[in-house]
Amino acid sequence: EICSIEATINIGKLTDVKNLAFKKKAPRAVREIKKFARKTMLTKDVRIETALNKEIWKKGVRKLPKRVRVRISRKRNEDEDAKEKLYTVVSLVEMTSFKGLVTEKV
Repeated sequence: EICSIEATINIGKLTDVKNLAFKKKAPRAVREIKKFARKTMLTKDVRIETALNKEIWKKGVRKLPKRVRVRISRKRNEDEDAKEKLYTVVSLVEMTSFKGLVTEKV
């Protein structure tokens, strides 16, 4: 089914960047966000929008944002020759504060 979820991802906790080499922090964050989306939406094809990618890489490869609010949407694949019927798009939701936010269906 097609649906959307809005969730806050704690990048520091998710990626365990404390014990990671500097040059691998941002790529690991992108990988872990894709893994989170894959687990949440149960699809193998996960795509990250450019706004979210720029938000992660904004301070460089070393300094990641602590948290990111994302909208994870499962969509139908229009390609006829695609392996999967559905794919997942992860997009950024702009937030000023993360206080009191919970995961919710949109």
